[in-house]
Amino acid sequence: MSKLTDVPKRILIGRALRSDRLGETLLPKRIALPVFASDPLSSVAYAPGEVLLVLSIAGVTAYHFSPWIAVAVVVLMFTVVASYRQNVHAYPSGGGDYEVATTNLGPKAGLTVASALLVDYVLTVAVSISSGIENLGSAIPFVVEHKVLCAIGVIVLLTLMNLRGVKESGSLFAIPTYVFVFGVFIMIAWGAFRGLVLDDTMRAPTADYVIKPEHQGLAGFALVFLLLRAFSSGCAALTGVEAISNGVPAFRKPKSKNAATTLAAMGLLAVTMFCGIIALAAATDVRMAENPAKDLIHNGVPLGPDYVQNPVISQVAEAVFGKGSFLFIILAAATALVLFLAANTAYNGFPLLGSILAQDRYLPRQLHTRGDRLAFSNGIVLLAGAAGLLVGIYGADSTRLIQLYIVGVFVSFTLSQTGMVRHWNRHLATEKDQAKRRHMIRSRAINAFGAFFTGLVLVVVLLTKFTHGAWVALLGMVIFYATMTAIRKHYDRVAAEIAAPEGPSDDLVRPSRVHSVVLISKIHRPTLRALAYAKLMRSDSLEALSVNVDPAETKALREEWERRGIDVPLKVLDSPYREITRPIIEYVKGLRKESPRDAVSVIIPEYVVGHWYEHLLHNQSALRLKGRLLFTPGIMVTSVPYQLQSSEAAKRRARRQQDWNAPGSVRRGPAQVRSKESSDHKS
Repeated sequence: MSKLTDVPKRILIGRALRSDRLGETLLPKRIALPVFASDPLSSVAYAPGEVLLVLSIAGVTAYHFSPWIAVAVVVLMFTVVASYRQNVHAYPSGGGDYEVATTNLGPKAGLTVASALLVDYVLTVAVSISSGIENLGSAIPFVVEHKVLCAIGVIVLLTLMNLRGVKESGSLFAIPTYVFVFGVFIMIAWGAFRGLVLDDTMRAPTADYVIKPEHQGLAGFALVFLLLRAFSSGCAALTGVEAISNGVPAFRKPKSKNAATTLAAMGLLAVTMFCGIIALAAATDVRMAENPAKDLIHNGVPLGPDYVQNPVISQVAEAVFGKGSFLFIILAAATALVLFLAANTAYNGFPLLGSILAQDRYLPRQLHTRGDRLAFSNGIVLLAGAAGLLVGIYGADSTRLIQLYIVGVFVSFTLSQTGMVRHWNRHLATEKDQAKRRHMIRSRAINAFGAFFTGLVLVVVLLTKFTHGAWVALLGMVIFYATMTAIRKHYDRVAAEIAAPEGPSDDLVRPSRVHSVVLISKIHRPTLRALAYAKLMRSDSLEALSVNVDPAETKALREEWERRGIDVPLKVLDSPYREITRPIIEYVKGLRKESPRDAVSVIIPEYVVGHWYEHLLHNQSALRLKGRLLFTPGIMVTSVPYQLQSSEAAKRRARRQQDWNAPGSVRRGPAQVRSKESSDHKS
């Protein structure tokens, strides 16, 4: 069975890596950029569309506000990037926002940040993959018709790729990410050249459509609220920025410097692409609507429910390159791929954060350990399961999912930057060197502005998106917070309960006597071995115990016992309801009640079988009994195994399995070397 499961496992995720090879999995900047920044880079594929969708509520006349919203998003992006460059230098251990908030603001603030980030990572996978499915669906109708199934299939594929390890998955993801970035830059440059130099007229496929405004002639507070909501939607371009600060340990040395450089490159690329797509959308007259079936009108008639609204980037690419052209197809494919791979930001951030939280006893310990490929396998699988559940619930609809999205991001941004301000204040109180003080004061100013700006955006997001789905993200954060608090309390309670005492305690007092009880069903080799083992223990008292379920079998057991002359008293318990477990439990409890300072050792003979299906046929009573006895104080349970022939076969299989190597895992030397080794071995 082990080999049956190991062969496909090795084919899917590769051979296991030794712990001392962890250094080989560290990332250079060219690979770290697509690994950790694929989310903010790919978000330019849907963030401009979210801005236009919100502005369409007031009609096409509101589109002229989109450049100003883009400027506000750019200022925010540069502020966050500059702030996080301070983070990676000050806290390079990989805790990121969680470590900053915990160290400077306290455990509750740290746990709030962790809850926000965990929710954000799950949503990153769900939103990115759903958006990628929608982009791919503009070219392949089958994908749109089976959105949920295709999205879950992509999640499974990404999970397998990430289980192979960070560096290997990063190398796979680098090519489509760079193709997407270069494709967008070529589109912006060619679009600018056609529009400014050649004076060509570029028209999006929706340019002739009319938007029916939900609220016409908005002014005053209503207009301000609409613009704030559009701005908060555009802030989706900032999602994933924090992943680099969480992933500093995965960078090659010098880790902090490389992480800060990658952050700056990511910010510059994302801002340029975001602004370029917004400008081209305005130049090509792209039209988007929250409800395109009713609100988009062509020749005086609504488009109807059969109309599929393509993303902004697809419409702009069609206007600039031409529908069906080589560059259009390349960019469409790269956009879909990079949106799928944007989930890789979460696949690297969630397991790493989960490992840190598990080390701090806020999450199960299983999340702290690395798997065969030196990746945090349990965290990867947990993330995939949660994202798949969200995709199923929301029907892989990115517009519905994105309303939940950016609340957690700005909670972590704000608390992290506030923590950094306190960090610099603490260091300034003791630092005497004037050059270092000037550097700290400048860093504090950057973080203070970042905390103020991101806090303001958080308020805007909560006000404008709460009723549109942001409350679900807040509910998720509360659930994570409560769960992690409960897990920490459990671990603390267990640690306090099992801590070794300094002075005398009941655990150090030897029992007055030990009563050994060997459970007997019939006389066979396992029974005789268990009796021999029990005699070796030299207990104060020893007896064999059987339960009378079938009078004929019990009579045969007594006669065989006497015929063999076994010098151990045999006690038979009556069981009128044919139960086995309950009479034994009551009997050993009675022994404990008679002498509370005595220990009772229950010895259970068991067969050891070698095939999985044989386990279904044996030892079920023993398993149930052991499970019950574990909860009985003062009872020691000992299993005496008896290996059947099938277990010996299993042992041989295990030995062969140990010597077995996956294809390609062992590289042999040249033929002449092998022949020499062979002749030496024969001699």
